[in-house]
Amino acid sequence: MNIKTAIQNYLMSIELSRSAHTARTYKNAMKRFSESLIQQGYVLEIDSPTIIKEDSIVAFARDLKINSASTEQLYIVAVKGFFEFLIAENLSSVNLVKLKLLIRQRTRRPGKRLPQFPADAISKLIVLLLKQDISSNIEAMEKLRELRDRAFLITLADTGLRVHEACNLKRGDIDWNEGRAQIIGKGDKEAIVRFSQRSQKVIQDYLRFRAELDGASGKPLASLPLFARHDKGSGKKVKPMTPTTGRNIVTAAVRNYLGEEMVGRITPHSFRHYFVTRILISTGNLKLAQSLARHQNIAVTQRYAHLSDEELDKGYWNVFEQ
Repeated sequence: MNIKTAIQNYLMSIELSRSAHTARTYKNAMKRFSESLIQQGYVLEIDSPTIIKEDSIVAFARDLKINSASTEQLYIVAVKGFFEFLIAENLSSVNLVKLKLLIRQRTRRPGKRLPQFPADAISKLIVLLLKQDISSNIEAMEKLRELRDRAFLITLADTGLRVHEACNLKRGDIDWNEGRAQIIGKGDKEAIVRFSQRSQKVIQDYLRFRAELDGASGKPLASLPLFARHDKGSGKKVKPMTPTTGRNIVTAAVRNYLGEEMVGRITPHSFRHYFVTRILISTGNLKLAQSLARHQNIAVTQRYAHLSDEELDKGYWNVFEQ
């Protein structure tokens, strides 16, 4: 097997086991690595993957210096995975210990940045959404969209769901008596997500208005998407919303309620930051915030512990303005 074929097989294994987004990232990384190998003198369509040396990753890391440190780390992880794939498939006897040592010595570490998002603006947006008077005089499809968009945004803010997780929800996933849903989250892991009373109310408002459309679908209600498309392309079918639609909903709401200058500053993931920060401000319980946010590593949650400007301001003025 030549190097080119080995890379293709590796990428096929990634496509089968990882998300589409991850597969695209790894494809980009291996394209860059292939270019680096050619510059190092390897012939991809002739040479065997057995002859790829550990030092090839050093030259590759050097090529990545024009990129950010986080991109460098991401691409290096993808290439390290390729070497592990070669070993697992008995295609190479590369020294993995040496490879990891070279990576540690020759690559940059991205700095840890605190999540930045305008919490006050998100709070204002939520207040305006809850006060929203959705007129009964507007066209039915437009009203459906407005009810859906409000329910979707309040759900993001009060559950900490990632945008693709919210889009994947089905009606039957929610236990209305318990106010909970069982989902398949990041890393293909099962998790329980809680729904606030206000998020349940706006979702139910939306579903009640959607009842006729759902009933005409001919499918069990439990199997229908919680958040559906309402555009010309979907017609009278009940199709699940895509993450792209979810991002567009956030952009449109930010533009309509907060103004053009806030567009881009608030993304779907900003609502997840908002969710975690609210838990920490209200309880001060880092472990609770970690569990509810479904962070595997508590160090990720700890980054949010620094974001309570209100608490910092209060402490400062208590010290210096007595």
